[in-house]
Amino acid sequence: MNLAGIYHRPESEMAYLYTKDVMHIRLKTAQDDINQVLLLHGDPYSLSSRPDLPKFYKHPTPMKKIHSDGVYDYWQAAITEPKRRLAYAFEVTDQNGSQLIYADKGFIQPTDQKALDDANTYFRMPYFQDIDAFHAPKWVEKTVWYQIFPERFANGDSTNDPTGTKPWDSQTHPGRQDFYGGDLQGVIDHLDDLKKLGVNGLYFNPLFKAPSNHKYDTQDYYQIDPHFGDAQLFKKMVALAHQKGMRVMLDAVFNHIGDQSPMWQDVLKYGQSSRYADWFHVNQFPATYTPTANFEFAKDATYDTFDYTPHMPKLNTANPAVQNYLLDIAKYWVREFDIDAWRLDVANEIDHHFWRRFHNEMLALKDDFYILGEIWHSAQPWLNGDEFTGVMNYDYTGAIISCLINHELSSQGLVNQLSRQLMLYRDQTNAMMFNVLDSHDTARIMTVAHGDDALVRQTLAFIFLQPGCPSIYYGTEYGMTGSSDPDCRKPMNWQPDAKALAMYGFVHDLIKLRQKNWQLIAQGTLSLAALPDNQGIVIKRQLHHKQLTAVFNTGRESLACQLAPIISQGLQKERLRPKGFMIAIQE
Repeated sequence: MNLAGIYHRPESEMAYLYTKDVMHIRLKTAQDDINQVLLLHGDPYSLSSRPDLPKFYKHPTPMKKIHSDGVYDYWQAAITEPKRRLAYAFEVTDQNGSQLIYADKGFIQPTDQKALDDANTYFRMPYFQDIDAFHAPKWVEKTVWYQIFPERFANGDSTNDPTGTKPWDSQTHPGRQDFYGGDLQGVIDHLDDLKKLGVNGLYFNPLFKAPSNHKYDTQDYYQIDPHFGDAQLFKKMVALAHQKGMRVMLDAVFNHIGDQSPMWQDVLKYGQSSRYADWFHVNQFPATYTPTANFEFAKDATYDTFDYTPHMPKLNTANPAVQNYLLDIAKYWVREFDIDAWRLDVANEIDHHFWRRFHNEMLALKDDFYILGEIWHSAQPWLNGDEFTGVMNYDYTGAIISCLINHELSSQGLVNQLSRQLMLYRDQTNAMMFNVLDSHDTARIMTVAHGDDALVRQTLAFIFLQPGCPSIYYGTEYGMTGSSDPDCRKPMNWQPDAKALAMYGFVHDLIKLRQKNWQLIAQGTLSLAALPDNQGIVIKRQLHHKQLTAVFNTGRESLACQLAPIISQGLQKERLRPKGFMIAIQE
């Protein structure tokens, strides 16, 4: 028995309230080392205060192996306890039949009666404190997001175009400082198109006043950029979106501010004497940098910035004045305009103390508010229920792209990586993740796939079956292309050809499938399995008597497939061709 491979951490993603009365308990063991895990669990006080009751450790609950990641096996059980307080330990049996009990004090023998009768031996959930649990807003489970980069979505009002606005051309290759005139009126004009596509969540890149086309260099957080419209128009857009059943999420850029902001300009003017000097991380006054040929790069700034961008000085969110300023902004857009969610830019570079305050302030306004953090790595510290609801799931979706499109990862490798990612978080947290294949920060998925429609469709179908919310980057439904920023920010294609319309029809059907079966996909048990010899992957979702089965051919030969699909690609005469997939649902 590999004792070093056996691990559990209480009050974490390995032991958490799933509902107010049900706990999920997980155990991690070295892969293929343990044959059986039994969960010994019950009211800790019963061991000494209720001699009339059977000892709870004599009536264990079998745990189920739910995932393996190539290094570890993961076991899980869902349990309840009438007194809502829990002591628990794990009885593990290895492949040779050897048994040990793993508890809070380490490993004990199953015959150690003294230890078994001592409540202090066990891991504990002292009380089921629902207020401490991760509470997921239920509407998010049903949401398919649509990401809009406002400057490039649609030009609905030419009177507010910036000077030098270029003609709308979806085939062009934008420069970093180009403008094409996209605005809020353009979004309003196309809300019915988005409703027809089936999306029910709109995620906007920054809308606030800023000199750039991307608006991540905020000048005034309280003002809609005049090139996009005004507050009245934005309020109208939110109301119309809500009428059409769409939620609205804005981008909050709180890690840094634009160098044209009044606060930073005051620092430049008055230096260390500025009332805002402590709002930033200025390492040496005066705050200076040496410009380079790249507008967004300077290596010698005397102040902390986002990346090496001298025009985005980093805010000091440990300063109470900065905290209050940013929290007032966040509350203003919820209170006055009824937005439903914030996407938090560069969220991992801001202190946890601030995000906990932010979480409490937002949920005080709307108890089902969605808080999405931009984090590109493991995000456990932010996802314990007191900061973010979910994160942009780049690690998860990146593994899918590595396997299905780039062929850098085998089908078993993909199953291993996805399993590991899923076990980093609570089940209800996984259902809140934001699953992106492409965005304003990445090359478009059609370009990554070198124009291969079949691969793009297969990857989209795979994403739509995963825990978390799928997100469509504007134009992906038409197969738009574009390499990394700024090329991924081309003007929207509003004149699709037959090939683009065919992709649109496919994405529409996927969204319809997801919306119709959201509960099965969001709440059903998940099984991932790799077929032998890198032939493909089988996904199964089970909820009550309803089961979804999907097969994805990632190999070079066709596969036998006899299920009757509701949506498929490359399936002919019960053979599934390479790049093909099929999804079947049985009730």
